Amino acid sequence: MKVIIIVLDGVGVGELPDAYLFGDQGSATLPNLADYLGGLFLPNLEKMGLGNIVSIKGIKAVSEPLASFGKMAERSPAKDTTVGHWELMGIIKRKPFPTYPNGFPPEIIEKFKKAIKRDILGNIPASGTEIIKQLGEEHMRTGYPIVYTSADSVFQIAAHEDVIPLLELYDMCQKARRILRGRHAVGRVIARPFAGNPGSFYRTAGRKDFSLPPPRKTVLDYAKQYGYETIAVGKVKDIFAGRGFTQHIPAFSNKEIMDGMLRAVEGDWKGILLANLVDFDMVYGHRNDPVGFANALKEFDDFLPHLLEAIADNVLFITADHGCDPTTPSTDHSREFVPILFYQKGRKPVQLGTRKTFADLAATISKLLGLNYPTRGVPFY
Repeated sequence: MKVIIIVLDGVGVGELPDAYLFGDQGSATLPNLADYLGGLFLPNLEKMGLGNIVSIKGIKAVSEPLASFGKMAERSPAKDTTVGHWELMGIIKRKPFPTYPNGFPPEIIEKFKKAIKRDILGNIPASGTEIIKQLGEEHMRTGYPIVYTSADSVFQIAAHEDVIPLLELYDMCQKARRILRGRHAVGRVIARPFAGNPGSFYRTAGRKDFSLPPPRKTVLDYAKQYGYETIAVGKVKDIFAGRGFTQHIPAFSNKEIMDGMLRAVEGDWKGILLANLVDFDMVYGHRNDPVGFANALKEFDDFLPHLLEAIADNVLFITADHGCDPTTPSTDHSREFVPILFYQKGRKPVQLGTRKTFADLAATISKLLGLNYPTRGVPFY
């Protein structure tokens, strides 16, 4: 059996009860997006049962959906990509990763400057596209890397590829990763290369995430131990620091990731394929671009029938890792419920209700594959 898991990065369906603790009152990525645009047209996701989960303008609730449907709450006290994915794969984190709303403390920055033998620019929370507009020209003049963070637990280093080549940028990230330990152990150190000229800078495909490894085994580790293939498509491999996977298919945009998934699904193997469609969050959510976000959803919706045909009698899960509402003033992630659609040809769809943790997905995968994976999640069936 193949188990295909698609994470629609940032595609939440409404604020969690504790969203006020994260400053995310009113966030509801899909419903707000639909209201903002006067409705969404996603006929294939509608047939799957997306409109049965929450009210989304333009997407009807159907009487006979193709998939089981519901929504899941994040039990870990976070709203970032790393913790979201870890919980989907079975790990509930008790304490959040550290965040730095005022920038990183001198004890970190001074160690980093010493390690890379040069000064830095920035050290503030910022949108990645905005900070290269603000500091890109000075970076090119001085050769100093741009350090910034966000509401998430990230240490991001931006550098122009003509000023600091990719391999040197990755080396800087590895040095930062070694410094950021203990109480300063951020979830991810991220290389953010860019190119272009002042006034027209753009980020390139050389992004690389240097994540902390999961603190214990995920359902992916168990599947690998049981002899199953575990395939990562795109950046999702980095989220787990490479752990738990037998194969990796490099891909960067949603289109590349969907193409990679389709090729992999048609192969002869048994196990798990995990893919994260990054553009919803990285390209549109963080830039507050509702139109781009909706177009990316339509692109995925058009792809869905081809995937359903390819998976035959195998299993498909469609979910998300957090919200990233492009209609609110914030450009950060939002603490939201995520959708869950569970499809297998011949399996009678049921209402899955509101799940108490993302880890219910890992528990379900464990049951499907007979893994006996220990998690606090509860299987869907």
